[in-house]
This record gives sequence, structure tokens and C-alpha cells, in this order.
Amino acid sequence: MTHSCRISPFPGRGTHKCLRCLVTGIVMLAALGAWAQNSTDTIKSRELEELTVTTRRPGMSRVAGAENGMRINRAELFKAACCNLGESFTTNPSVDVNYSDAATGAKQIRLLGLSGTYVQMLTENLPNWRGAASPYALDYVPGPWMNSIQVSKGASSVRNGYESMTGQIDIEYIKPDNDPGVTVNLYGSSLGRFEANADGNVHLTQRLSTELLAHYQDDWGHHDMNHDGFLDQPNVRQVNLQNRWKWRGDKYLFHAGVGVINEKRKGGQTHHTAPNAHHLYSIDIKTERYEGYMKHAFILNPEHGTNIALMGNFSSHNMDAAWGHKSYHVNQKNAYAQLLFETDLAVGHNLSAGLSLAHDYLKQDLLNSGFDAGKEQETTTGAYAQYTYTLTDALVAMAGLRVDHSSLYGAFVTPLFHLKVTPHQVVSLRFSAGKGYRTVHALAENNYLLASGRRLVIEPLEQENAWNYGASASLLIPLWSKTLKLNLEYYHTRFGNQAVVDYDTDASLIRIANLDGKSYSNTYQVDASYPIISGLELTAAYRWNDVKTTYGGLLLEKPLTNRYKGLLTASYKTPLELWQFDVTLQLNGGGRMPTPYTLPDGTLSWSGRFHAFEQLSAQVTRWFRHFSVYIGGENLTGVRQKQTIINAADPWSEKFDPTMVWGPVHGAMVYAGIRINIGRL
Repeated sequence: MTHSCRISPFPGRGTHKCLRCLVTGIVMLAALGAWAQNSTDTIKSRELEELTVTTRRPGMSRVAGAENGMRINRAELFKAACCNLGESFTTNPSVDVNYSDAATGAKQIRLLGLSGTYVQMLTENLPNWRGAASPYALDYVPGPWMNSIQVSKGASSVRNGYESMTGQIDIEYIKPDNDPGVTVNLYGSSLGRFEANADGNVHLTQRLSTELLAHYQDDWGHHDMNHDGFLDQPNVRQVNLQNRWKWRGDKYLFHAGVGVINEKRKGGQTHHTAPNAHHLYSIDIKTERYEGYMKHAFILNPEHGTNIALMGNFSSHNMDAAWGHKSYHVNQKNAYAQLLFETDLAVGHNLSAGLSLAHDYLKQDLLNSGFDAGKEQETTTGAYAQYTYTLTDALVAMAGLRVDHSSLYGAFVTPLFHLKVTPHQVVSLRFSAGKGYRTVHALAENNYLLASGRRLVIEPLEQENAWNYGASASLLIPLWSKTLKLNLEYYHTRFGNQAVVDYDTDASLIRIANLDGKSYSNTYQVDASYPIISGLELTAAYRWNDVKTTYGGLLLEKPLTNRYKGLLTASYKTPLELWQFDVTLQLNGGGRMPTPYTLPDGTLSWSGRFHAFEQLSAQVTRWFRHFSVYIGGENLTGVRQKQTIINAADPWSEKFDPTMVWGPVHGAMVYAGIRINIGRL
């Protein structure tokens, strides 16, 4: 049945099969619904002696403190297939996820109009996914494993480090002390993708619990929808495992866990496009990653919230990659440790202080590239203090300062200030200002650029730094006996120094160099949500990006960046919460392309600008007592970028470039899956 749902690379040969699968799935879903409705009615008739009143938890909720943050919980994640972290922001108006290139499948987050390298990625308040892991990190977190995602905009808490320039994204996994049982998720798509996920919790004692998280992914489809001789996306096979433990005592808490990821990516030319195997341009990326974390918390005085915690994590990331004749190997090790103290000095006065130690080590080997990668290592020690004043709900102020010393760049200071004012219960105002720093591992973080035929030049780079300023207003407006939630915000980021990826100055190369001039971003956003009727909520958002950087002495619009984004989502759950319908429409604005060059046939490589495009996704979910079935589609408008790889006919030339991606790389896709809650082991 899986093979019958593949989309043929030739027009008209496979689409009707996918439509048959979609119709069949809907019929099966309806039949299951009728059966479950009868069984549910029977169950209700036997349980009338007990009445339970429940409320629906919103899928996204605003963080209560001074920071401008949103928490995305599982109810929101279930509105789409959400196979991994990169596919979890479909319904989010603030975060974009784009392909970095059309050959390796690398993706990146964009927040406040800037690359995800300026977003500090955390897993349960510990920095993670650094260096060589960052281009593919969005595929390393399976969606069913996540309990919630917290997105904070602008300069965020100094407690977690100094790297937050445009915000933080903190991922919370499901916990070992959740209700014991096993949950299984199976997923398949018309693009030839299969996933299986499982999580199981066991309570060994009243205080000790453990869980096992397992994930398997296999992308076996060979699709070339634009007939350029290259796979539209690589075939990925990934095995991902985690084992997590938790001990909860009266005055001592312990968390620990280990994980392993094994992934293989294969892409490049299809076999029928090259005269023989020697001339085949292939992409082969093998990754092995091991990681572990540990947290100890000692509760000294529960009444005053006084506690001491020691926590840290470690990762070993090994990657062997080949793009044509180029070969790249990186052995990366990251270690982080933090000792923190927190207490309530008095009612409304909270103090957090701590020490941190971070170490990054990268051993890189690069062949047939023209330069020596070598070793990179840095040790950074730091200390911070953060004070929060809370005057009921009317005023919350947070000020933080941290001082760090880098073995490469010496000492530097990171200030932070947040203010929340609620003059009336209808409106809340937030203001923020802060600075962030970042050490650049240019080759590791941009290794996907090696797929290009252009020569990659990396100049000696200094530490990046930027100021971020933000203001937002949240309004709760009574309207027709319901509440309209309206949010307005503006953020400005200005770089003092930046590692600029320059496609414009020289058509024969890609240069990564220190900023020589100005670089900034201005982001304006308005979003609103309103419950039309019981169970039906609409969300609409619009964002405008003004992002400019200096290239070769000219202040230009940042290339491959959408000028605006519009979002409209509708989610409806029936009164008995047996059916759920979710629809999302995105409108992505156009933008500037890098300066084009002349191809061998005399034509220009691309147009000066790319156009706006829309994407529609939808999902239907049927909930049962112990499982749920879902069926849906992504990019149902069928919009895709026709030319994702430049000069695909000659991948060995310097004119070859798969990194000019601004839109979807594949057309419409349908999927189906089932989530099963087996219950207590």
C-alpha cells in the first residue's frame, strides 16, 4: 500500500494514486468514527454516575513573565504531522523554517528576519545543537518526543548564556515521571517517507522513574519533480534513541539521560543523468552523535524558593560528508556546566546568580577545497546575576548582567533588561534591550555550502556581537461575549560585528568575512486570535521584515529573505472532541536574490528577485479512547521553486549552485498516521 502512494517523477502517473489513497483514508476514518461514536455512546451510558468537567488548554499561550515568549504545547503540535522540530512551526506566526540548499536537505530557523544561528537553541535549559550539528539539528528532535517548545524573542535571560541575539528556543521533552505507559506513532507520506516513534515510561519506585524514547525514519522516495536530474530532497535514514531518568526526593531532585543518533543522507544526481558512476555527482553524509546530560537540584528553603543546582551536558558529533569530489570530516565535542543559586529575597524580589563553563572543540579535515580547515577550540568561563521585581500583575522588571572570559577573545560583558507593564487588565506592554555575542565556526555551521561549485573562502573572523531592542503590546479585547487576543510588536537588531556570507561581490566564490559597514534588521508583526464559536478558533498574523547588510561596500537587502509573511489558521474540535480539523494558509513574500551571473549558454543564472508564494496545509484527526488517526496534506497549492539547482547539467563546474533556495522544493504531499496509547506497562 505504501508503494501505491508514491508520486511518480513523471506528470500524471502517480498523482491519481495518491488521491485514491487520500479518499480511501477519509472513508476509513469516517467508518472508524461511526464505530467509535457508537462505542462512546455505550460507554457514556454506563458512566453517568460520574461527571467530569474539562477545559481545553490552548495550543499556544503567552509566557507570564517580563519576556515576550510563547509556549507551544502538544495540543498545538498535534495540529500538523510534526515529524520533527523543523516541522513544528507550521502554525507559528513568528518562526520560519527554510531550506538552506536543495541538495543536502539542510534547514534553518529564521527569527526576527535573521538566521537561526542567532537563536540560542536549548534542550530543557541547556545549550545544544552547536557548530556542525546546527545545519541538520531541526531533524534531530522527533516531534512525538516533545512536550512543549518555548520561543522567546529578543535578548533573553543571561542565565543560559550570552548567545541569544534574536531569541531563544527551548525544547521540553516528555518526562520520565509522566503517567506510565507506552505511546506509538506511525507515519507515512506520498513522498516515500516512513517514521515510527515510541516512548515508554516506567515508575520503578514512588521516587524513581525512567523512560525510553525511540525514533526511526526512512526516506526512500526518489523524486525529481522538476526533471533537472537531481533528487529534490535527499534520502534520509535515521535511528534516534534516548534513555532518561528522574529521581524526586523531598529536598533533592535528579535528572539524567543519554542519547545516540545515527543518520545517513544520500542525494545528488539520479543514475540515469550521468554517463557512468564516475561522473555521477553524489552527496553522502554520515553522522554519529552521542550526548548526555545531568541535573542536580538541592532545595534549601521551599518557602523562600531557595535552591542550588548543578547541571551540565556533553555531546560528541562526528560527521563524514562528500559533495562530489569534496570530502569533509569533523569531530566535534561540546561540554557545558553551570552552578546556579536562586532565592526570593522578599515577596516580589527574586535573585538568580551562577557560574558557567563551556568548552568547544572541532577537528576538521577538508579535501579538494583549496584551504586547510584545521582545529578550533575555545573555553569560556562566566558568571552572571539576574534580578526580577514583581509588583502583582501591574509591573514586572528583570535586569541581568553576565561577565565571560573566552580563551580566544578575552573578557566581554552581556547586559539585559526586560520590563512588563500592565496599566489595565486589557493591555500588557513589554520592553526589552540587551546584547549578545557568538563565536563563529564558519565551516562547520555552513558545511552545506560545499555542495556549491563556487570556491568557498573563509577569512579570519572575529566574535559576532549585536544589540537587540524590542517593544510589544498584548491586548485582550472583549468582543461579542468572547475575547479577541491582539498582539503588536517591533524588534530592531543591530550588529557591531557579523560573519557575513557574501554571494554578491564575486560570482566565482562564496566569501565569509567580517562585517565592513552596517547590518541590521527591523521586524514588525501583528497577530490576532478569536474563538468564532465553541471549538473553532481563527488566528491571523502579518509580519514585515526589513533586513539589510553591507556587501562589497553596498548596503543591500539580505538575499533569500522574505520581505513579509501572512498566516491564517483555523482549528475546529467537535463538542465531544472526537474530530479535529486544522487548516493553515501561509503567504510568503518575495525578496532579493544574490547578484546573478552568466551561464555557459549566455543566460542569467536567475532573476534579480523571487516572487511571493502561498502554501496550504490541512489535517483531519479522529480521536478515540486509546488512539487517534490523522490524515492530511502539505503544500496543497502545489507551489514549488522550478529551478532549485543552478546549472544542474554540469555539476562539476563553478557555475553549479544548489544553495539558491527561496521556496518549496517539492509539490503537494499527502500523509497519514496513527498515534496509539498502549497504557501502563
